[in-house]
Amino acid sequence: MTNTPFRPFETTLPLDAALSELRAATDGADDGEIFAERRKSEALVFDDGRLKTASYDASEGFGLRAVNGEVTGYAHATEMSIAALKRAAETARLAVGNGGGTLADAPQPTNARLYTDADPIAGQPFPVKIDTLREIDAFARDMDSRVVQVSASLAASLQEIEILRPDGVHLRDVRPMTRVNVSVIVEQGGRRETGSAGGGGRIGLDGLIAPADWQAKAREALRIALVNLDAVPAPAGVMEVALGPGWPGILLHEAIGHGLEGDFNRKETSAFAGLMGRRVASPGVTVLDDGTLPDRRGSITIDDEGTPSRRNTLIEDGILVGYMQDRQNARLMGVSPTGNGRRQSYAHAPMPRMTNTYMLGGDSDPADLVAQIRDGIWAVGFGGGQVDITNGKFVFSCTEAYRVQDGKIGAPVKGATLIGDGATALTRIRGLGNDMELDPGMGNCGKDGQWVPVGVGQPTVLMGGLTVGGSAA
Repeated sequence: MTNTPFRPFETTLPLDAALSELRAATDGADDGEIFAERRKSEALVFDDGRLKTASYDASEGFGLRAVNGEVTGYAHATEMSIAALKRAAETARLAVGNGGGTLADAPQPTNARLYTDADPIAGQPFPVKIDTLREIDAFARDMDSRVVQVSASLAASLQEIEILRPDGVHLRDVRPMTRVNVSVIVEQGGRRETGSAGGGGRIGLDGLIAPADWQAKAREALRIALVNLDAVPAPAGVMEVALGPGWPGILLHEAIGHGLEGDFNRKETSAFAGLMGRRVASPGVTVLDDGTLPDRRGSITIDDEGTPSRRNTLIEDGILVGYMQDRQNARLMGVSPTGNGRRQSYAHAPMPRMTNTYMLGGDSDPADLVAQIRDGIWAVGFGGGQVDITNGKFVFSCTEAYRVQDGKIGAPVKGATLIGDGATALTRIRGLGNDMELDPGMGNCGKDGQWVPVGVGQPTVLMGGLTVGGSAA
């Protein structure tokens, strides 16, 4: 795979002129920047035995921000010109007013390289991508006669960003992303069930289109679908629950992670507001947000304000020790930014967001934890869910779960939902497995209408007193 040379935005937006307009917009402000972005993406979907979708998108633009206290002025444009920049500067300037602020110190540059800067779209010829999807379809159908439908998708993108600050600091990052997904539908006795698997990261397509990789995804999708063919109605009630490792960390991300973002705590709308230094989880529970993991989906060399990504400890041995911060909220709370200022694109202002959020493992054998369950379920796969950030209350649906009684794993169950609140759930953790793992690279996180790629992870977690909603009393 060959590298695609970075094309500086100053070829269309002269640096000196851009800096002059930015300084005029942020005179007397606390902070501000120009965030310029160039992005291209390709998505292919092979469904029902044929290529159903083949799309390619390209966009570029900039956003200009001026920050004064709690007020943010933000303007963006797709036209990379001085005229557009002047209009954006005039608009953003309205937030500064008479100013009086002191420009915050610039983020420190970093030489870290967490991922390749090669273009994953150009890394493989288009016919090879189509042939790979066709091979996935044929392979999945040949695995089992009960397979009646297969859907395979391949996505790749490249994002180039530049950040220019009024103090002249100029930062760049090139961010690749790839992902392959496989979904199958099986039918037996008139009953149909679905299973899916996928993943990727900030890597090229070479590994993902290798047969060993996509065949493993296809087998996993089929396994889940066949498990659900034998599923019985889920029980309902308050019971013990064991969560599997890896992707089930999405519950940690949603029910707890959002509540540890700086803006919610500064505004005191989080269930964790005002609890810094206090016990919020069972002893042994340590939660991190780490954007420095090489090649991971949620990793970023620098955040979208230019702050280098960090490995941030949020909860240590059950004690709340940190929040995730962007520059504005960190300044207003009197702490340092943590490299969590993220935005969906140039058309959005940054805010505190997670990167790769996970819980460290313990020293228990996962099988021993499941064997401790007297009456409950073992949930190893999750689908959609809903969370209220203000109180941490969540509802999550299980895509793969099993009934456990007297320590024995029984039949798979269908229709199980987990109901609770993050703050309480943390205190009911009774055991942590020694099998911590990260998800395969398929997470997207939504907040205030913005979506960014993220990672999650955890070990097997044993919890007591969690409400299970199901279809059987």
